[in-house]
Amino acid sequence: MEQKLFTKNDNGFICANCGFEVKPLGYTSRNHCPKCLCSLHVDINPGDRACECHGVMHPVKVVTDPKKGYIILHKCSKCGEIHRNKAAHEAKVQPDDINYLIELTAREI
Repeated sequence: MEQKLFTKNDNGFICANCGFEVKPLGYTSRNHCPKCLCSLHVDINPGDRACECHGVMHPVKVVTDPKKGYIILHKCSKCGEIHRNKAAHEAKVQPDDINYLIELTAREI
């Protein structure tokens, strides 16, 4: 039996980094703040909320993908793990800060 690696979990939340009230996207799981782009280390697989670390994941770099667009690289401030997350800069509800995404494409990690 094939294991599902993505669980839709599109809930709103308060950003643990900047306190911004983040609303659900409505079509997929929102996992980072559109303002500061920070996330929480709560997933092992996307949306499962099975990770016990709960460290703040800061954006360290943005890379571009021809099919997926902007991909944010988040690094956990608690355990150092790095995750890749698709940006939501074209979202109708609270789109990601495009200027910050572009700024992060020039950053070295």
